Amino acid sequence: MKIVQNSPRWKKFLTVGAAIAVPLMVSAAVVPPGDLPYGAFDPVGDFSDETDVLIEHIFLPWEDVSLVSLLDADEYALARDRALMVTIEPWTWTVDERNTPRFLRDGILGGYYDANMRGICQVLKDLQSPISVRWGHEMERDEGQFIWSDWAPEDYITAYKRMIDICRAEAPDINVVWSPAGDEGLAAYYPGDDYVDLVGLSIFGLEPWEVEIFGGPRNYGEWLDETYARASVFGKPVIVAELGYVGSAAYVESWENEVRQPQPDKPLLSGVVYFNQKEVYQWPDGYGLPDWRLENRILE
Repeated sequence: MKIVQNSPRWKKFLTVGAAIAVPLMVSAAVVPPGDLPYGAFDPVGDFSDETDVLIEHIFLPWEDVSLVSLLDADEYALARDRALMVTIEPWTWTVDERNTPRFLRDGILGGYYDANMRGICQVLKDLQSPISVRWGHEMERDEGQFIWSDWAPEDYITAYKRMIDICRAEAPDINVVWSPAGDEGLAAYYPGDDYVDLVGLSIFGLEPWEVEIFGGPRNYGEWLDETYARASVFGKPVIVAELGYVGSAAYVESWENEVRQPQPDKPLLSGVVYFNQKEVYQWPDGYGLPDWRLENRILE
């Protein structure tokens, strides 16, 4: 792929509630060694000049967001010859707080949020980058972070299919990423082969927590073995849609040297996307907010 250099920087769009996080600056970064296709969610722009990055990942809440931001995201990705993976997060809001899982579920099943999805996908249709849509991710996890997770599987599947049908009607060329966290029980939420082009996974390594819970640090391969085994049963390409690791210098180096290496025993593994941002939800067992950003992930 030919990479276009000297592209314009992104800017932030200020909105009532939330906006896409977009790169604001350029700084040096090193893509891990290996051949596996690599991407990044990179709001600080650390990967702006990295020619080995093939996927630009953005997160988009579907309420109170400037959809014009998608045009800038498309321009940024095109200038670097990258595909866009758009994670659409179905947050709902009241004036002073987010709404409940039941409110969101009933609203989606009743058609109240059809226009939200339709409006986003009408914009996606006109973008020039290859587009993958990742809606309602990590749905099988019950930690409380996402109000669309831990629903009854049949409710989630009905909601997911409704949203993907709407998006495909507006933007028929999209690829669809069904993206559980990778936990046990994910298969109950599988919406069927017609609604999945790729299966996404989330893999995060926090060394101090692993030492406490497992008695020692775990390497990337151990996490991947577990989650890939659950995801590969569907026969779809598998992508690590969110990846982060924090720990000692040796721990980080170990992960860095693994994440893009060939995996002959995992023929469906098709790519990995780094999450270059500080965590926004409390890690379990009192471990706060791990900082997955490149410059902060080595602990003293």
